[in-house]
Amino acid sequence: MSNSVDTAVQLADLSATTLLRFATAGSVDDGKSTLVGRLLHDSKSVLTDQLEAVEAASLKRGQEAPDLALLTDGLRAEREQGITIDVAYRYFATPRRRFILADTPGHVQYTRNMVTGASTADLAVVLVDARNGVIEQTRRHAAVAALLRVPHVVLAVNKMDLVAYEEKVFASIAEEFTAYARELGVPEITAIPISALAGDNVVEPSANMDWYGGPTVLEHLETVPVSHDLTSCHARLPVQYVIRPQTAELPDYRGYAGQIAAGTFRVGEPVTVLPSGRTSTVAGIDLLGESVDVAWTPQSVTLLLADDIDISRGDLIVPSGDAPATTQDVEATVCHVADQPLTVGQRVLLKHTTRTVKAIVKEIESRLTLDDLSQHPHPGQLVANDIGRVKVRTAEPLALDAYADSRRTGSFLLIDPADGTTLAAGMAGESFATHKVLTTVEDEEGWDF
Repeated sequence: MSNSVDTAVQLADLSATTLLRFATAGSVDDGKSTLVGRLLHDSKSVLTDQLEAVEAASLKRGQEAPDLALLTDGLRAEREQGITIDVAYRYFATPRRRFILADTPGHVQYTRNMVTGASTADLAVVLVDARNGVIEQTRRHAAVAALLRVPHVVLAVNKMDLVAYEEKVFASIAEEFTAYARELGVPEITAIPISALAGDNVVEPSANMDWYGGPTVLEHLETVPVSHDLTSCHARLPVQYVIRPQTAELPDYRGYAGQIAAGTFRVGEPVTVLPSGRTSTVAGIDLLGESVDVAWTPQSVTLLLADDIDISRGDLIVPSGDAPATTQDVEATVCHVADQPLTVGQRVLLKHTTRTVKAIVKEIESRLTLDDLSQHPHPGQLVANDIGRVKVRTAEPLALDAYADSRRTGSFLLIDPADGTTLAAGMAGESFATHKVLTTVEDEEGWDF
């Protein structure tokens, strides 16, 4: 392997291990946008012109000090109402790690926005107002994080300055939330007492809470392990493009390009192409214009196979000894994100990785109420922000992993074939990691989410 390829692989590995994607969630007026603003401001991730714009906007509203929430609440309606409506993405870095932050809304009617923001997150920060404790919306956010298999959850108990920095207030809230989140199967919960407005325990340790010996929010974000266990992942390469140069230099070159969704591929490894089931061996791997012996997620590569077999965009290349079953009957949990309802019998398109197939909604088994985790059976349809269990029949076989095993190859989208609108985001397999037995509630009126 050449030095240039060595450097490229090292850089790719560095990028994979030092980037943290995280999402924030919290009820209205819990101070979520203020926390994000404080995090950006105190970590010196705000440009001078951005801070000046915030100061000017704050003065117009009659505020003497800059309102740091305005660093993320960029929409005019958000500033006027003092709430977050859309998902705001922010990119910042410290000497220890790079971050992609998704600041998600807190209103019940924007549950779909939180699903969007948290779907790729390694960590979720759930805010709680210390004066109010754990409320229904807090439980909703914990349930969404568990549903999306977010591996790390931070409980940020905010506005501790308004409860005189009392340790017992924090301890009670942390105990209640931790018990609930663990019941849902959240693997790791870290509770941190903060005051976003005053800056306590956000970037710098608080002088007002000497009873707390844990990390600040930023310290935890910088040090939380982001697992990229390449040996235990199910290796998956969705084919995005078939490369056939057909030039004098490369008359017989046939490569299958795409981004590795999970795991590792090696030259000489037996592989299977799905859904056809044809088998071959990895004859070569091209990465950044050079040949390498091994490649892993999230690198974009071109695989060359020993046999000339029929492969096209949408096919999935997997190790022969670790191939998922193909099916035309998909059972999944979906979050409905469109304004138009999803109904039984509706014809849709199902997009899984790089493959899009025709499908029909055969059954809507239940609708989940995140407040108490009860299920309302056979609601007939799902409307915006509803989360439910569905059965979908596809026109062609698909190779889906369980979402619990792979967030990349276990997820899919349902799309309106008429105009391309995204209808729902789906997660194949079981809903929660604990296989929790949920209560079934008969719903006479059908729509009391």
